[in-house]
Amino acid sequence: MTEDPDPAARYAEIAAELAPRGVSRASMFGMPCLKDADGKAFAGLHQEGLVCRLGRDTPALAEALRLPGAHLFDPMGGRPMQDWACIPPGAAAHWDNFAEAALIARR
Repeated sequence: MTEDPDPAARYAEIAAELAPRGVSRASMFGMPCLKDADGKAFAGLHQEGLVCRLGRDTPALAEALRLPGAHLFDPMGGRPMQDWACIPPGAAAHWDNFAEAALIARR
């Protein structure tokens, strides 16, 4: 991975890394997303950030929100999704860790 990866390319890397665990690529609300083996979405690419369902009040969500530029995912504006974090491209080196945490949280 390069220092400043293309968000779509980084997302594709993560999808490929998780594919052997039953993760599939799909679309949700017009954005590319990753679904677990049961078909439940746990991560996606929104604009240039990775969004992950880390779970409300979890250490993983708190860790994600401490990253510069990270915030609760608010696709509609005004109603943030309390379980989902939007992790900016500047933290793409950590995206795989958060995608992994989101996958585990789905179980």
